[in-house]
Parts: sequence; C-alpha cells; structure tokens
Amino acid sequence: MKSSRCFVLLLAIAVLFSFAVGSEAAPSRVLKLGHAVPEENAYHYGAQRFKDLVESKTNGDIQIDVFPNNQLGTGERDIIEGLQLGTIDLYVGSTGPMGGFEKKFLLFDFPFLFKDKKHVYDVLDGEIGTYIMGLLDDKGIHGLAWMENGFRNLTNAKRAINTPADAAGLKIRTQENKLHMAMWRGLGVDPTPMAWSEVFTALQQGTIDGQENPVPVIYTSKLYEVQKHLALTRHVFSPAIILVAKALFDSLTPEQQEIFRASAKEAAIYEREVCDKMENDYLGSLKQNGMEITTPDLALFQEASLKVYDEFKGELGDDAKLLDQIIASGK
Repeated sequence: MKSSRCFVLLLAIAVLFSFAVGSEAAPSRVLKLGHAVPEENAYHYGAQRFKDLVESKTNGDIQIDVFPNNQLGTGERDIIEGLQLGTIDLYVGSTGPMGGFEKKFLLFDFPFLFKDKKHVYDVLDGEIGTYIMGLLDDKGIHGLAWMENGFRNLTNAKRAINTPADAAGLKIRTQENKLHMAMWRGLGVDPTPMAWSEVFTALQQGTIDGQENPVPVIYTSKLYEVQKHLALTRHVFSPAIILVAKALFDSLTPEQQEIFRASAKEAAIYEREVCDKMENDYLGSLKQNGMEITTPDLALFQEASLKVYDEFKGELGDDAKLLDQIIASGK
C-alpha cells in the first residue's frame, strides 16, 4: 500500500514537472511579420535573420512568424496599415508607400539624390535617417532599422531605353508614390500605380508595358519571362525599413526593446550584404535569361527630372534644407 502511494506521488510530481517545463518552453508572445515579396527576395532573408535573432536573444520567449508574398495584405501599404490597426506586428519592406503616412519620407524619393550606396548609408545611418524614422512614432508605427531595396531600374517589353525620349509613351507600373509618378510623367511616361501582387499578370497580358525596380526584385520575380529590356537608370534609391507596431513596442520590457533594436540593426547589415551580392549575380542571370541590358546616359535623365525638386521640395517644409545637405554630402 505504501509503495502504491509513493508511485502515485512520483507520478503526480512527474506530471507537474512536465507541465512546468512545457509552460516555460512555450513563447509568451507569437508575433506576425509580413512583407510583400517572394521568399527569394533579400527582404525575406532580412526578415528571417531578424526573427532568428529575436527568438534566440529572448530564449524563445518571443516567437516571430514570417508571412511572405502578401499573405497578410494586398500590398505594402495594406500591411503598414495593419501595424497601425494592431492586426499585424512587424513589417519589412520598401519605404515607397511611407510618404502616405509621413510626408517627410518623400525626402528619400527624389530622383538621382544619392551618389552611391556609401552615400546612402552615411545618410540613413546618420542624423538625417534617425530623424526621419523617428517621425513615425506619432503615426502608431516605430522604426527599427534601415535596410535596402537598392537602386531602381526600368524594364519594358517594347524597346531598348538609352534616353528619356525612348521611354516616352510607355505605360509603366510604379509604386503608389506621388513623387515617383511626377518624375515619370516629366519623362513622358504614363505611370500606373498597382499592387505588386498584380504586376506580373498585368505585364503578361500587356495591360502595362513595364515596371521599375532594383535588379534583385526583377530577377527573383522572374520578370525576364515577360520583359525584354532592362535599362540601368538607377533613378531612385529605394531604402527598405523594419517597422513594428508602436503599441506593441511600447508593451515590451526595456530589455526586449533593446533586443528588437539590436536584432534589427544586425539583420539590416546582413540584408544589405545579401542585396549587394544578388545585384551583382543577377545581372548576369538576367542576360542569360534573354534580357537586353542598356546603360543609358544618366545625365539626360537627371536633367529631365530636375523640375520634380521644384514641385515637391515645398512639401518638406523647413526640412527641405535636408535635400541640400544630402546632395552636398555626396560631392
């Protein structure tokens, strides 16, 4: 009888211990991170690195589930709005739609603003980038780190592009960004905003003639299947960003907040390296897949785009001076 009681007691202890261990192993929070591109894209690599770092540094207390390829929305703007609504926790992606949330983000959308990538990151990782990112807090969004999408280039199915005149008359998909659209209109192009999820089919059906994006996006989205010509116009550098819902970030402990910041910065550096390698590798792959690549006279495109500065500089208010600072820092 005594041994029977001991057995029952030991069994109860084992069950309680098992339950305790299971409870410790379960994450206290499971967060949703969304982005708009395929898993082959550099954004996804950055998102995965961020996920791994946060989960490791919190000892699994916070789990992040990554949803690529517009699984959480119909486009980047939709996902960012989800941060404000609290239906989505984290976003990795382009800053193209950000001007619709905070107009000072238009600062980075001016054409031919940056000399090269070193110039870009001297600005983004410096005082100007920190200031612009900080403006999002009042919008219910908190910025964690700058990543990269890269310099944008023009593709189309009709003809090679060497001068602005060659682009005139083309119907080109753009982001929902009024500055980008004004630039293209100034070049005689018909800019057509469209969710990224719809672009491949629209190109395939001839609804639009082309689109503009960095080389890694062009390759990983297999646009070579529906586009013949790639012009390395490098007209706008497209930063990317890691965002978190402000309400969620504020609910974290100070230690967890620091983990998020440090992990985002580390993931951003990794993503930039991936993006650089992809750009170098994929140019050759695009040629092998039949794309004809031209290197236009960028001075002609720059000259044709200058009026965009006059048209939109005023929207930056007192911060319009930052444009001059960025340009001067690249000389």
